[in-house]
Amino acid sequence: MLAVARLRFDRNDERVFGPLDFAVHAGEALLVTGGNGVGKTTLLRVLAGLLRAGDGELLWHGEPCANLPTDGIAFVGHLSGHKADLGAIDNLRLAVGLHGCRRGASPIAALASVGLAGFEDVPAGRLSAGQRKRLSLARLLLSPARLWLLDEPYANLDRDGITLVDRLLARHLNENGAALITTHGAYTAPPVRVRTLMLEGSTVDLSDDPPNVASEFA
Repeated sequence: MLAVARLRFDRNDERVFGPLDFAVHAGEALLVTGGNGVGKTTLLRVLAGLLRAGDGELLWHGEPCANLPTDGIAFVGHLSGHKADLGAIDNLRLAVGLHGCRRGASPIAALASVGLAGFEDVPAGRLSAGQRKRLSLARLLLSPARLWLLDEPYANLDRDGITLVDRLLARHLNENGAALITTHGAYTAPPVRVRTLMLEGSTVDLSDDPPNVASEFA
């Protein structure tokens, strides 16, 4: 799905990461690990087109591209991107209007799937941090994008929320989607096919973990 060659990012003439070479295949998750400041979030922001790389090449389904297609990726970062004065359902309807909708999905069903049934008209600014993260997950459920870029998706979630992320990932990968997931090291074994990309300053180690069979989404 995605191949990256010699990707590098510098800030103020200092190397943040790279050069990186890796690939992400349909049906798998690539965990991007490493300590604070090694460039995990920056890497996802570069792939999402929010930052410009210093060098490197991107291949999308084998074709070179300057930026990944916006309809092919869905990015969930530390900032939710919700409109604080809009209700949860209106935020999702806005996302569908901007980015399209996965076949068979609906905002009402997506809210119910992430445990926010009954919060349809609650302004996003009044939701807790965990509820705002769940609203972001509902937006993922609606997105037709095949590649998810998830920056610390387990942050601000309780145990049930962590299980929810794993279930959504299993469903997405079972449908031949893929995901890049940053993590500081916690919850690094979602029940899906996983490989690990470890960033250590300007160096990188790409390892293959034994594939796990993704569980069915209930």
